This record gives sequence, structure tokens and C-alpha cells, in this order.
Amino acid sequence: MNAVVAAVDLRKEKQDAVKYACDLIGGIDDINASDREVVIKVGVFYPETGWYSTVETVSSIIKAFSQAPKKYLVETDNSQGTGTDRLKVWESLFSDNVVPVNLSTEKETIPVEVANPIREVVIDLAKLVLKPHVFVNTHVMRTYERGSILKNLFGLPPTRKKVQYHKSEIFFNLLTSLYEAVGGVDLAVLDATYFSKFFKGKGARTQTDILFVGRDAVAVETVGLHLAGIKPQKAQVIQAFVEKGLGIGDLDKIDIVGIPVDKLELKFGEARRSLDSEIASKPDPWSPAKAINDLIKIGYFKLPNRRTMSEVIAALKEADPRARNRDRMIYTTVKRRFDKGKLMGEKVDNEWAFWTI
Repeated sequence: MNAVVAAVDLRKEKQDAVKYACDLIGGIDDINASDREVVIKVGVFYPETGWYSTVETVSSIIKAFSQAPKKYLVETDNSQGTGTDRLKVWESLFSDNVVPVNLSTEKETIPVEVANPIREVVIDLAKLVLKPHVFVNTHVMRTYERGSILKNLFGLPPTRKKVQYHKSEIFFNLLTSLYEAVGGVDLAVLDATYFSKFFKGKGARTQTDILFVGRDAVAVETVGLHLAGIKPQKAQVIQAFVEKGLGIGDLDKIDIVGIPVDKLELKFGEARRSLDSEIASKPDPWSPAKAINDLIKIGYFKLPNRRTMSEVIAALKEADPRARNRDRMIYTTVKRRFDKGKLMGEKVDNEWAFWTI
């Protein structure tokens, strides 16, 4: 049996887009019930970028679950801050039955073991996201081989130090393990209000006003990757889920309803070319590693100079205004050069000084 993914034009459906999409795929009466609460896993890393499901899309999800007694918008802490702070993106939707929850502060958890050839990995998963709760997963469409919808599960571990799970040997096992632990994604909503691309530190997005909705999250991800110009059959994230029988990743076995697939391919093909052109026209981003390496090359640290950290930061800000508000990044980069032996250093009067011979 084929999976069904609805593609909806947001300019036409607007506030009821998710409900309309759900009707196209056969309805959600089994999960839109008065005795089942709904957990909506949103995805937001940097709130400032705007690369997250829009308030309108999340509002549309909430409205689609009209019978649910309570809806929870959930996130976890990450390296950029607390889940509580990042959830404020959707603050206008909060009410008595639309409740924000920082999963990192939840006390009731279960251990989830993740297969890993290097070391044992156990994740404390909040019970809130488990059945009988309905689990809805929403994120934005982007050109990223590790996905959007399925990658959003990466936001479930409560720790801020999620970078420890980025290595491929654990990353995909983590995603599939989390998927299985929550009992699967009941509804996947890929928000292509905007279509984004991030390449070598440069990002761009364009407005496409499409929403993709399906009960099979793997199928929704597959459609999104295909339209983003990434071959699903070569994407590790799709293959990891398909190998475990967690969804359909073959486009020939996915029925796209609503907007014809040829129109979608034309629309997103044009969007990809527009993004590529915009990114190519942007200057390379400021790099702390390159900036520090340049200082080393020109002899800035060469004895008898002994440069304090504050002097290094000041020099970089004077050379390029983009170094402002990057103190922590600069500090980390300088210390890495010290750790690798490219700089010598010592702590004097509570401040580090660095030099080269």
C-alpha cells in the first residue's frame, strides 16, 4: 500500500491548511479524539533566523486537532539556550489548552538505549512524548541531507550538549531509536512557507507557500528531499528508517495529492536556482579560525609580543566589524590553536597570554 502525502497551497488554504491536508490523506479521526492529548514537536535552533515552522502553520496544526483536550508545544534545551526561551516564538498561541513544555525540565522520563559501536548511549526521554499522546512533528523544508522532519527528533534528548550525537555512527541510530521509542510520528507537517538553503556558512531562503502533510513521516521527508534536489535513495536518514521498516522512502510508492507533482518539481526547481544564485552572490562569512590563522601568519603573536586574549579580541574587532559579539567563539578558537601547539601560552594575572617563537 502506498503512502500518501498532501501538498497544499498556503496562499489558498491559509488558516485551515493542515485540516484540509489531513482531509486529502484520509482524515485523522483516529488521532483527533477527546481522550487523547497532542504533543507537537516544533524545531527551532536559532530563533533569530526564522528557520522554524511559522506561527500560522503551528496554529493550523492546533486547529486541526479540534477534539484534543490539550495540546503541548515541546522543545528541549540546546547550546543556544533553553527550550523555554525558544518556545516563545509561538507565545501568541499559548492558552489553557495550548501549553509550552521544556522537555529538558521534565521529571518523568524513560531510558532509551541507542545502538552504538563505540560506547553505550542512553537517552532520558520525557514520558510526555510517548503514547497514548499523539505525536506531531513539524519543521521547515531545507536543502539538508540529514533531513528536516526526521532530523527534528534530534531535539528530543534533554541535554544541551547534543553535538556529542552528531557522528554518523550514532546519529542515525539515535533518530530511529527515538522514533521507535515514541511509537512513531502520528502526523508529519513539513512547512515550506519558506524554502531554505545553508551552504558553507551562507544561508538564504525564498517564499514558496507550500505545506506537506502525511501520516508516514519517512514519506513526507522523502518528498521534501526530492524537491530540495537531494536523492532520497542516497540520503542516509531515509535509508536508516527504511532498513528498519519505519516508513516508505521510495517515491514510486508515495502518492502526492493536492498539487500535481510536476508543478511542485517546477516550482522548487526554480526556487533552488534562486537560492543558489543568492548564496553565490554573498561574501564568505567571517571565520574565527581563518582570522586567527591570519594573525599567526603575519607574525602578530611572534615574540617579543605576548598577546592577551583581550588584545586578540580587540584586534579582530578592529580588523573586521563582523567579529563583534563573537568573544566566546574567538576565545574557543584561540584555545584550540594553543591545544594543537600552534600557539604557546600561559595564564598571567587571571588572563591568558599567547605567543609564537
